[in-house]
This record gives sequence, structure tokens and C-alpha cells, in this order.
Amino acid sequence: MSTQSYVKILNEWDIVAARQVGRNVAKELGFGTVDQARITTTISELARNIYLYAGQGEIGIEKLWDNGRTGLRVIAEDKGPGISDIRRVMEDGYTTSGGLGAGLPGVKRLMDEFEIDSEVGVGTKITTTKWIR
Repeated sequence: MSTQSYVKILNEWDIVAARQVGRNVAKELGFGTVDQARITTTISELARNIYLYAGQGEIGIEKLWDNGRTGLRVIAEDKGPGISDIRRVMEDGYTTSGGLGAGLPGVKRLMDEFEIDSEVGVGTKITTTKWIR
């Protein structure tokens, strides 16, 4: 079973709004403060990527209940240019924005599950999940 919220990413303020929704949902589900920070960092990174590279998209925040486990799924989706070399963007230190390069490898480390699907000229969908331990 799951319930989902969406935040459209059109400008920098939407990144803040998505983070806030994510933090509230994580707190509501019972995540500790460290995992709340991991989740909000993930949302921030994914929303920032949408804003910088695709111009617009959305962040979905989904509450999960599966076989007695409780979790939170973050889905970042855009119809941007897509990623031509997924292996390269998953390398630590790789950056095209002049940022710290924690990027997607950092997101993968912060969450329990990570999946990326991208097609050049079509867009990108990144799905990440965090479970309460």
C-alpha cells in the first residue's frame, strides 16, 4: 500500500518546498532525524538536478508499507535532455554543474534502493527508497 504527494519543480523555491514535504512525510512515518536529513538531502539533490538540467519536472514522495516495513520513496521525473552516459554520472566526483560532485552517487549512498532510467531526448526518472530500520 502507498500514498503519494507530488511537488512540481519549476524554480528554486520549489526545491525548498519539495524538501519540506519530504521532511514532513519522513517525520510522520517515524524516521529518525539522521534519516530525515538523508531523505531531504536526496530530495534536494534530485530536485536541483531537475531544475538545472531539465528546467522542470516533479518530485513524488510516496509513503510505503510492505510486509510490516515502513518506507518512503522519492521519485524524480523530468522530460529533459536525458543522460547519455549513466555510468559516467554515477562516478564519484563527476560534475557538470561545478558543484561538489556528490550528485547521484551520493544519493545512491544515502538511500537503501536506487534506480535510474534515462533516455536521451525523452527524460529521466530516478526512483529511490529509504526503509525504517
